[in-house]
Amino acid sequence: MMIMINGAFGSGKTTAAKALNKKIPNSMIFDPEEIGYMLRKVIPDEVKYKEEQTDDFQDLELWRTLVVACAKELKRKYNRTLIIPMTLYKLENYEYIRQGLGEIDSEMYHFCLTASKDTIHSRLNDRGETPGEWVYRQTERCIAAFEDARFEIKLDTDQMKREEVVKTILDHIKGGHLT
Repeated sequence: MMIMINGAFGSGKTTAAKALNKKIPNSMIFDPEEIGYMLRKVIPDEVKYKEEQTDDFQDLELWRTLVVACAKELKRKYNRTLIIPMTLYKLENYEYIRQGLGEIDSEMYHFCLTASKDTIHSRLNDRGETPGEWVYRQTERCIAAFEDARFEIKLDTDQMKREEVVKTILDHIKGGHLT
């Protein structure tokens, strides 16, 4: 099984992923941001294609390719449920990764955590981010993108506690994998 937890930065993806990891036996967290951080260190700007020369590693075609390839190898080698928290608001990346993950494991779920701009910014402040930083500048773009019907199942987390988000996700997941 694979569980994608999508949403804007500050929507609660990582918090939900950690809580789910404790509740789902034989699970592990796979955070595609780590691949992005590695690519930032490895690929010099002068080597990147023009369209890749942005402040977002998700603009590197290699990033989305490696996300799917790494998920495939993690499933093959360890055969665990992958819990995948990532902000995927660009439709091209979302569709590529979602399709790729679905080909690896037919039991694949996608949840999109949504929240208002005020809630997201409050959460970013609470975790120590500085207003005006890159994650803040992505908020409105993410909120607008996640209105698209392709980003289902949507969970409005404005008034939800972490436990409620996790319970809602677990309630949507079917099968005998959970205790």
